[in-house]
Amino acid sequence: MQKQFSLLVATVLGLASATALADTQVRLDTNLGPITLELADKQAPQSVKNFLTYVREGFYNGTIFHRVIDGFMIQGGGFTPDFQQKKTHDPIPNEAGNTLKNRRGTVAMARTSDPNSATAQFFINVKDNTFLDHREPTPQGWGYAVFGKVIDGMDVVDKIRQTPTGSGGPGGRFSDVPVTPVVIESATVLTGSPEPASSDAAPQPAPTPTTPSKPLKESQPHD
Repeated sequence: MQKQFSLLVATVLGLASATALADTQVRLDTNLGPITLELADKQAPQSVKNFLTYVREGFYNGTIFHRVIDGFMIQGGGFTPDFQQKKTHDPIPNEAGNTLKNRRGTVAMARTSDPNSATAQFFINVKDNTFLDHREPTPQGWGYAVFGKVIDGMDVVDKIRQTPTGSGGPGGRFSDVPVTPVVIESATVLTGSPEPASSDAAPQPAPTPTTPSKPLKESQPHD
């Protein structure tokens, strides 16, 4: 009996440990269907903490995928359907040197030409975009920090990437905007990371979108 009890305790502790070590999952419910992300808690801790802060604050609820380029990526998390730019917390350090690559289905932080300017916007790669990977710690070589991957709903991502696009926003100054808004109706933490991430910084206006200098082959994701 004692042996059976010990085995039971060991099994329960093992399951609890496995749960504690599991990477966090987040579901994005869009008007085209759900997308489930698994976050790289250990390899991109600051990016994950930052993303979860916005998720738990409800920041992404009602935002859009405002930049969609088939054969490249889909970008969202910064604007409402009428292109009101949402206020964000302070930028975070670029974790692109974490060895994670911009492969199809991975999710990464968008930013301006400043490597350390990422705030809330993110993008999902719809193909292998190796030119976005970290090469060296220079403005041109920093790359874009991958912090997770799609584990369910890649068919939804493909629907989004195939949606017709055009000019949009105030004065039509944004390009590659879906003609019919693709809305993130809600973002929800499913598993892992039970403690809310804290942030003492007050939200601030997000950086004005810019086009990075010397783009590589295709325009790069920007905040």
